[in-house]
Amino acid sequence: MASGNMKDIKRRIKSVQSTMQITKAMELVASSKMRHAKERALGARPYFNALYQTITRLAGATRGSESIYTRPREVKNSLYIVIAGDRGLAGGYNANLFKLAAAEMQGKQAQVITIGKKAQEHYAKRPVTVAADYPGIAETMRISDTHPIVEDMLKLFREGRVDEVFLCYTEFISPLQQEPKCLKLLPAHFDAADEQPAGAHVLTEYDPSPESVFDAVIPEYLYGVLYGAVVESYCSEQSARRMAMEAASDNAGEMIENLNLSYNRARQAAITQEITEIVAGSGEVGA
Repeated sequence: MASGNMKDIKRRIKSVQSTMQITKAMELVASSKMRHAKERALGARPYFNALYQTITRLAGATRGSESIYTRPREVKNSLYIVIAGDRGLAGGYNANLFKLAAAEMQGKQAQVITIGKKAQEHYAKRPVTVAADYPGIAETMRISDTHPIVEDMLKLFREGRVDEVFLCYTEFISPLQQEPKCLKLLPAHFDAADEQPAGAHVLTEYDPSPESVFDAVIPEYLYGVLYGAVVESYCSEQSARRMAMEAASDNAGEMIENLNLSYNRARQAAITQEITEIVAGSGEVGA
């Protein structure tokens, strides 16, 4: 009985050790990918900041005029671009984002553009209209990869099929903290007061007009915002996966310790039983 129990415990120890090797390997891979993604995210921020300052100056120059991209509308239909991961095993990364997106869509006539395989799978099972799917693009995302996504979004907006557009993504705050966010993209609003700090101002001429340049720059701005959100989300996904795999490895280590303890107890019980049988047998012979 004890011998069979010891075999079961040994089998479980080997199984947990195999799982621990996998989680350790996944933790290392996620750490490496997170470092590269963090470099990409930090590299994209200066570009976005310069673009935002330019478009804010344009918004100030076109004050009083209306653009199709800034004009308020009566909201009947909403569009959400939802950026999730392409794989699981990342803790609550995907679930937290879907929870936020569901709360934002509550009570609205909404449709979605999904980025990431998990977002595609999630909305395929729900009664939400999916305008387009873009799985498997986050890891190798380039700014040019955002063009078809933004064009899909702008086409729906220009044709009046959606009246507002939101972007749901996960912001990378630190390797230990990621926060799901929902950002309104259209109609766009820019505060001219945030254009630049007090000091010298450069007088800029816009050709053919500030309004034309503003309408031409808006898609470029949206490319930058979307690219930054995808890169931030991918970095957050790898960070969440690294933490999840680290926790799984720690739990596996604790399980192995407990199983080793159980194995030693079972072994000790088997030895004690054998000694007892030997002593009892020698007593019978002596009698």
